[in-house]
Amino acid sequence: MANKNLFDKKIEETLIQVGLRVAKRGEGALFVVGKTEYKPLVDQTVPPFRVTENPKLLESLALMDGAVIINHKGFMEAYGVRIKSKKILKNFGTRHSAAVSAAKGDNLVVVVSEEDKKIRILKKGKMVMQLDALQKGVEKSVPQAVNVLESVGAGTVGAIGTSILLPAAGIAFLPGIVIFGSAYYLGRILLKKLK
Repeated sequence: MANKNLFDKKIEETLIQVGLRVAKRGEGALFVVGKTEYKPLVDQTVPPFRVTENPKLLESLALMDGAVIINHKGFMEAYGVRIKSKKILKNFGTRHSAAVSAAKGDNLVVVVSEEDKKIRILKKGKMVMQLDALQKGVEKSVPQAVNVLESVGAGTVGAIGTSILLPAAGIAFLPGIVIFGSAYYLGRILLKKLK
């Protein structure tokens, strides 16, 4: 697992768990792990901190208008910032447009929709995973979803239906989680888990 794809699984898991709490309250949020152009909307009075060590503070900063920027080492760098939208995600609002614009290079973007209470994860300008905060048992599936997220590339985007996890007995479905990606990547996951 060379450099863990630049992302620590714990950071991904923290962002998803915080996103689920925000979505269940009917609020929205945007997290960008990596570098992107932004403009602060509020004074930056909270000093950088490791997001995995203080998810409650991360959650309260996420509830402000604007995005939360996190570096690849897991430190919050800025909050309440505006990301210039250079792309549009069809059928979604400005938060999702900012998300797809920030999802470039090695960035990981987690966007929380207040309208449909779903968390969408983007990499390389493509949506790779969606979690439904209202689905019963979705919190228990987050660690497995992060493992699948680590394995899924941003290939051809197409709805696969439900995401997969392969315990020793065979295929099980992760409640409330949808994977987007090419059949090639999903096939690789299946082969790895069967060995």
